[in-house]
This record gives sequence, C-alpha cells and structure tokens, in this order.
Amino acid sequence: MKTIQSTGCDCSKTDPSLTMNRKNIHTGKGALTGLLGFTLWYLIYRQLEPFSHYFSYSLLGLERGSHLGEAIQFFVYDTPKVMMLLTLIVFVIGMIRSFFTQERTRKYLAGKRETAGNAMAALLGIATPFCSCSAVPLFLGFVQAGIPLGVTFSFLIAAPMVNEIALILLYGLLGWKVAAIYLVSGLLIAIVAGWIIGRFKLEHWIEDWVQEMRAGEVVVVEEKLTWANRVERGREAVHDIVGKVWIYVVAGIGVGALIHGYVPEEFMASIMGKDAWWSVPAAVVVGIPMYSNAAGSCRLSRHF
Repeated sequence: MKTIQSTGCDCSKTDPSLTMNRKNIHTGKGALTGLLGFTLWYLIYRQLEPFSHYFSYSLLGLERGSHLGEAIQFFVYDTPKVMMLLTLIVFVIGMIRSFFTQERTRKYLAGKRETAGNAMAALLGIATPFCSCSAVPLFLGFVQAGIPLGVTFSFLIAAPMVNEIALILLYGLLGWKVAAIYLVSGLLIAIVAGWIIGRFKLEHWIEDWVQEMRAGEVVVVEEKLTWANRVERGREAVHDIVGKVWIYVVAGIGVGALIHGYVPEEFMASIMGKDAWWSVPAAVVVGIPMYSNAAGSCRLSRHF
C-alpha cells in the first residue's frame, strides 16, 4: 500500500479570481441599482409639470391665467424640479470630485511653465473641489511643489470663481450661450490674472518659512477609493450642499414665482433691463451675499 503524502495545501489563502469575481458582482449590483434609481428619478421628473397643473387648477380650483394661479403653479412645478436637478448634479459632481485630490492636483501642475501652466491650472481649478476656504493650505502645498506663483494664482482664482454646479444649471436654465460666457470669462480672468501676477515676480515676497517648506517635502499616501466609496462621496456632497442651500433655493423660487405671477415683464425690464446703466452694478451687489448659494442665485437670475 502506497502512502499518500499531504501536499500541505494552505486553505487560508483566497483565490484572486474569486476576489475579482466578488468585486465584479458588487460593481454590477451597484450599476444596476444606479440605473434603476435614475429611471425612477426620470419618471418622477416627467410627471412634475402635469402634477403642478392638477394641483393648482383642479385640486385648488384656481383660475388659469390668474396671478395667484400662475404663481402657485410655477412654485409647485419649479421647487421639486430644481431640487431634483440639483440633487442629481451635486451627486454626480461629488463622485467626479473624488478623482481629484490635493496631492494629485499638485502633481499635475508641478513643473508646468507659465502661460500653458496658467491655462491648465485654471481648468483644474474648475474641476477640483477646492473653494476659497482652502486657499491657504493649497497655496502652501503648491509653493512646496515648486509651482510658479502665477500658475498657483490662476488655480486659486478659477476654483471659487467658476462653479461647476452653477455651470450646469445655467446651461439648463438659460442655454449654452450664457453658460459658455460664464465659463470662458471665468477662465480668461483666472488665466490673465495669474499671468500678470507671474510677470511681477513676487516670489521674494513669500515668507521665508514658506520657502523653506520646499526642502522638507512631505510624502502623502493617497487613499484608494472603490466605486462604493465614490458613491458615498456623492451622497456626502448631496448632504453637505443640498442640505445647506435648499432653503435658499426654495426662497429664490418663491421670489421667482411672485415675479412670474404678479410682476409684468415690462416693469422688470425697465428696472433691470439692458438700457438701465445701474443693472450690472446692482446685480453684482446683490450677488455678493449669494456666493455660497450658486444654485439659488442661478434660479433667481433667470427672472432678471
């Protein structure tokens, strides 16, 4: 009788193919859930306008064409419409933003010369999730990476100036021409301003302790995100942004509903029309406190 010797199989090891299959199944389930969720979102969105007419003119019995009827129908239709669009846009942008980190942005801009670097920095400023609140740590990180000062300022100017959520809302509300003007003007201001700052050679004004940071470069280990993590980032973005600005969005729609129902278009044109020289300065002054609520200000601007 022959003795069969054990091969010493280590059953504790996991087959890499099984791990890959699990990941694929998990990704497939996530994609199917996302598709079903978007389908449900779309079906609800398509019923908003018919429901607003039923609610205003059938359920409440308001007269079609009346001031109150037009205002109520406008508010009932636009409030869920804008909130649904805003939620979807913020969720998608939140997922896209998960691909951009401060360290990765620094790597993209490091070694870039001026002019081309200014343009690339301005484009990255639009795509990345950094606002004016993070300007100081970003500035320190860019200086540490040896990025020219003018290129750094192109990024810092574009990041808060051109809001990607506002860009998409402007496209949907006012058309591609207005959205293009908003995008191109913001890019040009950031690029030109950064280029001019670079011409002044202001590096010698940077504090010594900031300059010394280049000598001790810090290695940052980037977190590897799965698609589940990126979906979670999208949910967090919806919670943080929509959860804070929804009241301002609803208030903006309410003002728009009153204007739509009760204020004649000729009256608004006479006050804030193209023939009124004070319209642009007044819009700038009104827009200053709305900086943190781009979504609400976009909806309100449609009526001016």
